[in-house]
Amino acid sequence: MVLLDNFKVDAPNVKYEETAINASYDYQHTEVERSADGQWVVKPQTTKYEFKTDTRVPKTRVSCWNGGFSDRVMLVGWGGNNGTTVTGGILANKNGITWMTKDGLKKPNYFGSLTQAATCRIGNYNGEEVYAPFNSLLPMVHPNDIELGGWDISGMNLADAMERAQVFDFELQKQLVPYMRDLNPLPGIYDPSFIAANQADRANNVIKGNKKEQMETVRAQIRAFKEERQVDKIVVLWTANTERYADVLEGMNDTAENLMASIEKDEAEVSPSTLYAAACILEGVPFVNGSPQNTFVPGLIEMAIEHNVLIGGDDFKSGQTKMKSVLVDFLVGAGIKPTSIVSYNHLGNNDGMNLSAPQTFRSKEISKSNVVDDMVASNEIIYGPGEHPDHVVVIKYVPYVADSKRALDEYTSEIFMGGRNTISMHNTCEDSLLAAPIILDLVLLSELLTRINLKKDGEESADFTTFHPVAVLLSYLTKAPLVPNGTPVVNALSKQRAMLENVFRACIGLAPENNMSTAMESLSTK
Repeated sequence: MVLLDNFKVDAPNVKYEETAINASYDYQHTEVERSADGQWVVKPQTTKYEFKTDTRVPKTRVSCWNGGFSDRVMLVGWGGNNGTTVTGGILANKNGITWMTKDGLKKPNYFGSLTQAATCRIGNYNGEEVYAPFNSLLPMVHPNDIELGGWDISGMNLADAMERAQVFDFELQKQLVPYMRDLNPLPGIYDPSFIAANQADRANNVIKGNKKEQMETVRAQIRAFKEERQVDKIVVLWTANTERYADVLEGMNDTAENLMASIEKDEAEVSPSTLYAAACILEGVPFVNGSPQNTFVPGLIEMAIEHNVLIGGDDFKSGQTKMKSVLVDFLVGAGIKPTSIVSYNHLGNNDGMNLSAPQTFRSKEISKSNVVDDMVASNEIIYGPGEHPDHVVVIKYVPYVADSKRALDEYTSEIFMGGRNTISMHNTCEDSLLAAPIILDLVLLSELLTRINLKKDGEESADFTTFHPVAVLLSYLTKAPLVPNGTPVVNALSKQRAMLENVFRACIGLAPENNMSTAMESLSTK
């Protein structure tokens, strides 16, 4: 195996400019039709696209709804377990902090990040497979260059919040304190009707006023952040508490106009996460939802499309659900029929505490339960019309285990000649240590997607356009992928990763990875 640090594509359909990569690409796909006599006809098709990727990597800031870093990332929930873990992880990597544990010396890394720790097959060199880092396909912001900030309903500084989270080893925490003690979150939007009552004790750092005033405060905070830090771009990501589902009602949040009118009228069913997202859209800032609630009500999606601002979600896919999207895809693809899927979790962090309320658990239950639907629907040989596996999800709050979540799964399937197969799985996963790299991937990919433009051959308009504002390319990282209306949802993990990788390959004029090389190259040895 050979690993390339970087590479350049040498092809007539690819042109490297000072600030852009231009690539012509033949997208080969298949259309299925039915003739008048009922015969199915399969027709291979080719559509030509041109991609133009801006190679100028910005100073980036990421903002968390918790509330503080030159591409700037702002996190809603900056002072929570995920927010402090992302912040501490970046600072440890950036400053080369090492720490001792009972297992020896530990060094910082970005393991678990698709963009920073995964590779893609590029081709062959003297008979050997050649791979390259995923982030070498297209120019991306490096996590060490991210400046973090954000909001939180708790005013605790990031060092104390890190200690409260109980995620990092103590020796690492001690070294991070000087870097984090002066980081304080901006006040956040707090609405006790949308989260568990047990979160009230944390809410000492809140934005006052009605919903319109709260949204305008967030908009002003984003503008101030940009101006003070002199950053090129901001990405905002929600990693705060899971909210209950908001009611979707005609005349209230079904259109962009009705949603804005509801915010003006201080309607109770407009959630804090929707207010943050609306503020971002109005400021032209990408917004990603890392929790399972229905932040993106129809009116908000319409608003994002009207303003052409990227939105993505929902709910980080980190542990149990990621395994499920692999295992069920394997079983159904092998012609084995899953008939019962039972998933149990217990965890003791603040996420688990908030999910102990029935209304917030219901949001999580929905996002976890729908993950197998497209895989089941793909095989009508083993599943009849309307047939679906029994699928149960249970989450319990057990304070003692803290951030070390336990997931137990049982998959029962029908096999050959009436037999049964049962797979039982136990997964102990450090919840925030799995989620933090996904947060980084979501914000880095969101920023990159805003630099890619494309146009379809033969369209009347000669102008390049962006991808659809609803960012389906983030599906690999989310439990309940948000897709444009009328677009099928894909949950199978391998398909989601292939989609993302192959689109990026198209941007540099490379064909999709079709995994035919072993078979085709073996022909030359005959």
